[in-house]
Amino acid sequence: MLKGIPPILSPELLSVLDEMGHGDRICIGDGNFPGASYAAEGGAKLIRADGHGVCALLDAILQVMPLDAYVDTPAMIMEVDPKDAGLQIPIWDEFKKIIARHDERGAAAVGSYERFAFYGEAKRSYCVLQTGETEIYANIILQKGVVKAERDDKEKGTVYG
Repeated sequence: MLKGIPPILSPELLSVLDEMGHGDRICIGDGNFPGASYAAEGGAKLIRADGHGVCALLDAILQVMPLDAYVDTPAMIMEVDPKDAGLQIPIWDEFKKIIARHDERGAAAVGSYERFAFYGEAKRSYCVLQTGETEIYANIILQKGVVKAERDDKEKGTVYG
């Protein structure tokens, strides 16, 4: 274990988040999401997080990974299929609250892809994180931002990040 790191973030997931560069994406899929097949098809890394929900993982990831400030919507959800028209997806409101705690844009940082476009983007992600989430349409793709170093003038150029 490490101090300051949410314990829900496994060593494998922490390694992948660290490996990701600016603009790389991680797809967090619910329990119904075909993560293994999409990761295999697109060459993405697959990480399993069975027993964990998307909201807990989203919050933990955003504690250590910034969203991309150079795009309007670095967090993308899957739109409801027309066959499910009118279906309410309350977990999306939770996603927006979590994102607002970690990104000054709040809900404005969240966009959406049509269902099959989302699948296509998931295949192009650096990593697919398969969760045990039971809510439907609880899928989100996050685009990693830049981790900027902070300078401490008292240390004359010593960089802290």
